[in-house]
Amino acid sequence: MVYYFTSNTVTPSAYIYVGKDKVERNKKDNVTIIYTPWSNLKKDGSMATGQVSFHDNKKVKKILVPTRINAIINRLNKTKVEKFPDFAAERDEILKAKSKKNQASVQARKKEEARIAKERRELKYQKEHAYDDVFTEEALEASSNQNRDEDYLSDFM
Repeated sequence: MVYYFTSNTVTPSAYIYVGKDKVERNKKDNVTIIYTPWSNLKKDGSMATGQVSFHDNKKVKKILVPTRINAIINRLNKTKVEKFPDFAAERDEILKAKSKKNQASVQARKKEEARIAKERRELKYQKEHAYDDVFTEEALEASSNQNRDEDYLSDFM
């Protein structure tokens, strides 16, 4: 587990800013800020509201903010950006985009299937009608022995 903190000798702006958010401690000095992973929090039914304990005290990082410095809090409040996104609208936009993408892929697949089906029909037609030109009436009459002269053997030599 890694905590990204500076040394305790310097009071960074973040510690002061985090300490100011507690209403009852807003004006107090010597505020202790406790950092721990959420999985380390232990809550029993017998505990009072707002009271927690820890599974492993080695994972707890305590930082003391000795004094409240209004200049730092005011400077940080000027740069604070608070957003109130409409999560339902964002989800709807994402779902619409996915739907359009899926519809486009389905349409492309149907187009490809139609093209392949057309090619198969054309090949089938070509196979079925490959000898149509060979077996025309004119070709059959020309190669037929029915309408030959009586002395067709004399023409042979």
